[in-house]
Amino acid sequence: MPVPYAAALLPLALLAPAASPVSVVEADFDPASAFVPPAAISYAQDLVPYGSHARVVTDRSVPGRTTLTLTVSGLAADHAFPVHLHTGTCGADPASSGPHYQDVVDPVQPSADPAYANERNELRLVLRTDADGEGTASTAVDWQPRAGGARSLVLHAGDPAGPHGAGDRVACVKLGD
Repeated sequence: MPVPYAAALLPLALLAPAASPVSVVEADFDPASAFVPPAAISYAQDLVPYGSHARVVTDRSVPGRTTLTLTVSGLAADHAFPVHLHTGTCGADPASSGPHYQDVVDPVQPSADPAYANERNELRLVLRTDADGEGTASTAVDWQPRAGGARSLVLHAGDPAGPHGAGDRVACVKLGD
């Protein structure tokens, strides 16, 4: 007796879907002390007010390449935020996001060696907001983060032209592990 067509396809439907090469994280910034642990944390309400919004799109569809686009609304107007991938996750302590994610990890931490702390080895961008506190920035690197290695995207308050383009951590967005 022939197997019905639908029954023949059932085993295929039960297979786990392949991981998408594009991930999207959307979240409103909240205090770290929120009742439900937030996906996005603000540490500086004057720059990243509670309720402001972030959308992070990570595209790994091209082998050996990562493109990241950050779009925000409701942040401080006319401000430049240096932004980096970090190794830790967001938490009540801004330092919980750990150091900058590096494709080739500097054996000396914190990393200050320009051979490691540079735009080819770290995913960096500068997000500039307009008069309404909205902005979009995008960057691409010729590598893909190790699984579970890049766990957050951190917005810094510092001068992007300063040493390491960092400064105080003012906000953190949790990325998928």
